Amino acid sequence: MRVALAEDGALFREGLVMLLQAAGHDVVGCTEDGDTLVELLRSQPADVAILDIRMPPEPDGGLVTAERLRAAHPEMGLLFLSHYAESHYLMRILQIGTDAIGYRLKEKVGSVDVLTDTLARIGDGEIVIEPVLAKRLVERPRGDRKSAIGALSERELDVLRLMAEGRSNNGIAGQLFVTAKAVEKHIAGIFGKLGLQPDASEQHRRVLAVLTYLRSQRDED
Repeated sequence: MRVALAEDGALFREGLVMLLQAAGHDVVGCTEDGDTLVELLRSQPADVAILDIRMPPEPDGGLVTAERLRAAHPEMGLLFLSHYAESHYLMRILQIGTDAIGYRLKEKVGSVDVLTDTLARIGDGEIVIEPVLAKRLVERPRGDRKSAIGALSERELDVLRLMAEGRSNNGIAGQLFVTAKAVEKHIAGIFGKLGLQPDASEQHRRVLAVLTYLRSQRDED
């Protein structure tokens, strides 16, 4: 896979390049800021761009850079890395795109296996969200049992959490030790309780389900 990256921390940047090369990826470019990455990718094609969220241009240069890259290279995957698992970052990221995009913690991509799995899933067009953030997003809201999210069962919340990680139905079934048919039933229940109509694609409704929860958290704040 051809990968370009922008990271202003020299040590992490060089370590990430070593990991990518060890995994057999072709690092087509490595920059310290978003503007340089945009310029680089005008002449160097890449399958995925890896961006630090907090980098020049400040304060959240990775997000601004990604918006420019998605407009110029809509087929290119985007992987955001950060020291922080923040729901407001996730909302911005899902506004940039709902396919071939990921958000992982820097401390979690320090192995060849994890990094390779993340890039492969993004390359396949999936959404990949840091599991700790996905779990936090779908914890049952306190004091709001009558909301749409509050109406979900514990099992449906489990399924929604794994959906938020970008996992497929089979992947969810494997994590929960249930059949894929049972997962389909739970997802249908989630879509119904959240009022997500079948006139959109399932992938779109999956993203909308996660966004519904994000917005419910924001409204409570």
